[in-house]
Amino acid sequence: MQLTTALAIANGYAPNSEELGKLSDILDPDLIDEAFDKAGVGTVRKRRLPLDMVLWSIIGMALYRNTSVWDIVGQMNIMLPGRRALVAPSAIPQARQRLGEHAVQSVFEHTQAIWNEQAEHPTWHGLRLLGVDGVVWRTPDSNENQQAFKKSSNQFGEQYPQVRMVCQMELTSHLLTGSQFDCASTNEMVLAEGLIESTANHSLTLFDRGFYSLGLLHKWQNTGVERHWLIPMRKGTQYKVLRKIGRHQKLIELTTTPQSRKKYPNLPETMQARMLTRTIDGKERTILTSMVDPLRYPSEDIVELYEQRWEIELGYREMKQVLLQNHYTLRSKRPEMIRQELWGILLAYNIIRYQMVKMASKIKGIYPNQLSFTSCATAIINWLYTASLNSAGNIPKTLEHLQEIAEHYVLPIRRTERVYPREVRSKPQKYARKKCQSALN
Repeated sequence: MQLTTALAIANGYAPNSEELGKLSDILDPDLIDEAFDKAGVGTVRKRRLPLDMVLWSIIGMALYRNTSVWDIVGQMNIMLPGRRALVAPSAIPQARQRLGEHAVQSVFEHTQAIWNEQAEHPTWHGLRLLGVDGVVWRTPDSNENQQAFKKSSNQFGEQYPQVRMVCQMELTSHLLTGSQFDCASTNEMVLAEGLIESTANHSLTLFDRGFYSLGLLHKWQNTGVERHWLIPMRKGTQYKVLRKIGRHQKLIELTTTPQSRKKYPNLPETMQARMLTRTIDGKERTILTSMVDPLRYPSEDIVELYEQRWEIELGYREMKQVLLQNHYTLRSKRPEMIRQELWGILLAYNIIRYQMVKMASKIKGIYPNQLSFTSCATAIINWLYTASLNSAGNIPKTLEHLQEIAEHYVLPIRRTERVYPREVRSKPQKYARKKCQSALN
């Protein structure tokens, strides 16, 4: 049985309900159709690679990093029946161009909204916990990528085109809720501003120190209902103490700059924030937050809460090291295909994370981020790889089995006392260094 048949999304090809099984639990065909309609993408001509199957090939590019796209299409068996067993290799890039980047983006945005609503995330004092941070992706050094993304150098002097991405993540499940990306020269705060509209109400977003901008934080707080923020205070920040709230907390007033008010017309000359200070390992740490009510949001909980910001860093590590298997350079040679590939990576990551949400729901007192992503991803990816070889009747049993064995994927309790300072590791040398003759003498 083909995966095309099981998913029932191949341009009018519709098997009966007894054959369908529950593959729609992975990625509902109706969600794909709705997202395609929203993006204005459709196809009248019946092809061996319909656009919804092309979407699966793009997801497969993220799931099977060491496999060529042509082999992914053949081995996942996502083609409609034809005279030949396989499609021509040239048909795949043509199909990707027909699909475009906005259709994959639309599927990601549509599915994340539904999956995050269905996940029933735990809250902190009535607020959903979100994290925002940036990451950089390396692209192939083609002429088109150089013009679109520009070249940038790192500490080792290497130069290659890069894409800067800023994502928003629900921290208890690691489900991504939004993403913005552009060339590496784009400021992260500019990209983060594009996430404001999609941010959930009654939420708390944890930022890194690099996102400190009063204009951004004020707009974030005043768009929607109860959209709070938490961020470390930048060194040298000028403020005025309005009153002391407790032993290590104050209500302060921050003065905005004329440049910020020009960029953000609704930004006032001053804005209030709550400052909390705590000594950790002999070093004083200060954070700012929009949660100024000390009764509703106790200070002890807030300071410890900032440690959760590292969950999004773990998410980036899972994408780069587990999904892409440390292959940091993307595959595509053209900018629009690079963007399509990135949306495919985010969608593939969310597919795995949503299944982990369902697996964690079977274990009392366990959050999805307490399951091993490597083990769960391996099980889910292997199942997807062999799904086309199984009968539809076995599919519900396989999904149910994955959820039943979820307890074996629970990670040990994290050791919070292990804290290491940041450091730059030396780059491994390909060849041995040649010793100078004078040193030998």
